[in-house]
Amino acid sequence: MDNKVRRLYIAVAICALVPHALALWNGFALDDLYIIAWNPLVHSIGGVGRAFAAPYWPPDLGGQMYRPLPLATYAADWAIAGGHPAWFHALNLLWHAGVAVAVTALMLRLPSPDGRGGQGVRTAGIIAGLLFAVHPVHVEAVANVIGRGELMAALGVCLAVYAAVVKDSIGWSALALAGGLLSKENAAVAPGLIAWAWIVGLSRPTRSRMLAYVGSWLAIVAVYVALRATVLHPYERLHAIAPVFLGESFLAGRLTAIAALWDVLRLLILPITLRVDYSPAERTIVQSLLDGRFVLGFACLALWAGLLVLAWRRQRRVEAFGLGWIAIAFLPVANLLFSTGVLMAERTLYLPSVGVALALGAAFARLPVDRVRFVLGVLVLAGAIRSAVRVPVWRDDVSVTVSILEDSPKSYRGHARVAALYQSHRQPERALAELRTAMRTYDRDPTLFIAGADAAFTLGQPRLADSMLVRAEQLCFRCAGSYRTQALAARSRGDSAVADSLMARAR
Repeated sequence: MDNKVRRLYIAVAICALVPHALALWNGFALDDLYIIAWNPLVHSIGGVGRAFAAPYWPPDLGGQMYRPLPLATYAADWAIAGGHPAWFHALNLLWHAGVAVAVTALMLRLPSPDGRGGQGVRTAGIIAGLLFAVHPVHVEAVANVIGRGELMAALGVCLAVYAAVVKDSIGWSALALAGGLLSKENAAVAPGLIAWAWIVGLSRPTRSRMLAYVGSWLAIVAVYVALRATVLHPYERLHAIAPVFLGESFLAGRLTAIAALWDVLRLLILPITLRVDYSPAERTIVQSLLDGRFVLGFACLALWAGLLVLAWRRQRRVEAFGLGWIAIAFLPVANLLFSTGVLMAERTLYLPSVGVALALGAAFARLPVDRVRFVLGVLVLAGAIRSAVRVPVWRDDVSVTVSILEDSPKSYRGHARVAALYQSHRQPERALAELRTAMRTYDRDPTLFIAGADAAFTLGQPRLADSMLVRAEQLCFRCAGSYRTQALAARSRGDSAVADSLMARAR
């Protein structure tokens, strides 16, 4: 590695760290509490090993998902720092810097986009690395500790692609893929990205070599699926589905997913407005092809397809690879093939944004050097400022809740979060009032009624609690995971009797 490349990596790492540095003053928020702060598994060094035989979500909360590597790092962090959030956040910053450097390294080893050889490659590399490092859509994944799964999976994918496309190493690529899968399920897109690199001509191994890669992928996926099934089998699992899709037809779900592509485009290209929550009635179901939201989302899809065709026809292989990366990486969470647990979450765009960085890096490298410096300086400064301003939103549960109320005033989740805060401060009357406001906004989320039953039990109104639980059962038959989550919240504030009442309904 020569000095120029080393300085480039250092510059990218610094730009990844500085805008997010305020995260060191953040605490635990939202799912951090359940997966880290209140999870006994990660509170001892022994949890590093036990994480590989345990579900991501604690068994008492349903035992969902299998992501042992993040859990193992949380256990190591807890052993080192005694549960102090600053250490956890510091590690997140380093993971993000590592991914930014990996993106830069990948770009540096792809063909020169402008035919200028080494100089063109370095220009494209610094553009891609810096744009990725400061992209504001990354704040949720970096500043909230449980976003580490996104960071680790993205690093695994980038290294798997680098090892296959640049180094042609089946072993190292397979190892990186395995690490990514053990961090988060979306790392499964790595083989698709490698195959896409072959299609656009970034590398072209022999047929026998391709078959060897495919064999390694099948072996890793088979082992992963078997291990995941073995670990998760004893636990009751629920199929998570975003509230906006509850009770809706398959067609309506797909139309809504296409409409959401406008948010995807906006967040990847011009992320001025960021939100913690995209729930009803902030985002509602789309029922018709004539709905303006569907038309706008479809136009975004057409724009992406047009750019891909243009890049392909002009033989701009790196731009085509980056555009394809966006689609392949986003597809598992796009709700286009099936409904997932969220309609839109900014953290899920972390891996797709690598494609944006690669495509823009190649495209901008074709411009005159002076113009590139000016445009890049403006974009990096704007991205860094927007990211730095956004980071404190994830300081704690209160700041997250305030941001939902301010940024997504139509969302029922803001009132639900306020209710949870009232309950934690032993103000059940106010909690129940906020939950009723949330129910008027959206009455298909069973967790609202289970939380309402918690407040009613606390107020000594069992009939009201039972009526709310009946409604919850109508929406979600035997919502065991939701009961356990609410019971844990009740027990954590000292209401053991209420927790027992909720758990009795869960059986």
